[in-house]
Amino acid sequence: MNEAFVPTLVVLGAYLIGSVSFAVVMSRVFDLPDPHTYGSKSPGATNVLRTGNKVAAALTLVGDAGKGYVAVALAKLITGEEIATSLVVALAGLAAFAGHLFPVFHRFRGGKGVATAAGVLVGYDIWLGGGTLATWLIMAVFFRISSFAALTAAIFAPMYAFWLFGIQPVLWAAIPMSLLLFVRHRANIERLFAGTEPRIGEKKKPEPETTQEAR
Repeated sequence: MNEAFVPTLVVLGAYLIGSVSFAVVMSRVFDLPDPHTYGSKSPGATNVLRTGNKVAAALTLVGDAGKGYVAVALAKLITGEEIATSLVVALAGLAAFAGHLFPVFHRFRGGKGVATAAGVLVGYDIWLGGGTLATWLIMAVFFRISSFAALTAAIFAPMYAFWLFGIQPVLWAAIPMSLLLFVRHRANIERLFAGTEPRIGEKKKPEPETTQEAR
């Protein structure tokens, strides 16, 4: 195989790995409703948790995070490059994240990407991923609002990347991931300002009629 095609295949493979939605898979395994049809209508662990099935939600979380990590780990293994200098490894992580958001296997109807982003960051570097996860955990424990914790972690992730690596490919991958997390959470941001965003484990609160009309 022409070595010039290897980077393209690595990035494409990472996208396909990211396109496997574990929320959909676990919902089928546990005979739960399609996660696109209830709650936030986003296929992710937080939404699966709304069914009350904690095992399915936990496996969704592990699966979505794991695919991000695996995509980066395989990219490192195949290329033999490290994240500090490898554009291909950085792009592979970004591609896996994009796959979760826009999965080819699920008609491009993906989740919000928090768990997959965490897996990608851990795959890049344990300190980068660990610091970002610690930020999410602290905010989640104190405020019990998953989206607020995720958005806070998204702000800090590029800062941690810059602190650890400086101006390197991992930073240029972390920045668009953070921006896309904010885009995917735009409805959550509206509810945060309206005071209607549900806490972890609670059902989604009905939105005011004025907000619905505005949409």
